[in-house]
Amino acid sequence: MAEETHIRDIREGEELQLKNLRAFLIKNEMLDSDAPEIVPKQFSNGFSNLTYLIKCGDKEMVLRRPPFGAVKRGHDMGREHKVLSKLYKAFPKAPKSLIYSEDKDILGCPFYIMEKKEGIILNLKEAKKRNISKEDFGKISNIWLDTFTELHNVDFKAVGLEDLGRPNGYVERQVKNWGKQYLKAATEEVPDAHKVMAWMEENQPKEYAHSLIHNDFKYDNIAFENDSWEKVAAVFDWEMCTLGDPLMDLGTSLGYWTMKEDGPLILNGIPSPTHLEGNPSRTELVELYAQKSGRPINNLVFYYVYGLFKIAVIVQQIYYRYHHGMTKDERFAQFNQATKLFCFMAATAIDKKRIDHLF
Repeated sequence: MAEETHIRDIREGEELQLKNLRAFLIKNEMLDSDAPEIVPKQFSNGFSNLTYLIKCGDKEMVLRRPPFGAVKRGHDMGREHKVLSKLYKAFPKAPKSLIYSEDKDILGCPFYIMEKKEGIILNLKEAKKRNISKEDFGKISNIWLDTFTELHNVDFKAVGLEDLGRPNGYVERQVKNWGKQYLKAATEEVPDAHKVMAWMEENQPKEYAHSLIHNDFKYDNIAFENDSWEKVAAVFDWEMCTLGDPLMDLGTSLGYWTMKEDGPLILNGIPSPTHLEGNPSRTELVELYAQKSGRPINNLVFYYVYGLFKIAVIVQQIYYRYHHGMTKDERFAQFNQATKLFCFMAATAIDKKRIDHLF
């Protein structure tokens, strides 16, 4: 699924029941009965659903399951399997899901297994290690955006995903639901969050296009085939894929698209290679998307603010699990500060009526 640098030993408390898993794989003819024991590893990138590399001799597969202590909403393994068991036919960058199970006697939760995809994942650490040039980042951002628009152009009816979501009323539901989810996960008072929720309620667009959307499309959720940066080998993390407004998808991506001008607090809170030289600004990214997709982009500040707030809620939900002892992963210990940061950026964009040069 990724280079070995993204693979680690399994974190304490996130172990798999290997005996049950092996029996399941043998029963479903995914392993031979005389196959060697499973050697599991864990993918270190990502903060939501847990992803494991399942090695058995020369055979490798990838297993996805919800995080421990998570509620079903946002961690629906059946939904993710449905997308990946169909989408690869029209969008081969999506890994193919091989099997899904709801039998909690196996791992204690629903899970699915998909094919392993190889490639280079560009998180900030990887990008700095490779010392990527300005020219290469121009190429990377362009291919990344081509892949984004390619996904938005998929005929979701032709691949059998027309019932994945309800695109009519999508924006209104998202504004309402993310607000509810924030309030449910809140662990302290954040005034900027309430300001942003009220503003989005009043400023949401009423008319918009419908397409298949990823909802978490960023550099570290794609894998490039090699360091020529000419081809995307895979797109990962499909847990929030649905049918809706493609500009809401763009808004989420803009939320992760940090720039050097945002300052050290933002860059440390949202580590992303996008601030390195050669990447377009957020405004330039929107202009390029409009050119490639042929879609006019109105209400730009709304989409950016929505993207920031959605990320804030996701981060807060993860912190909520850490705060209440549902996970021991120390990466999450300061996520409440990241929530405040995202909400502050969103409130600032509202006040200044722009998505760049906020500070």
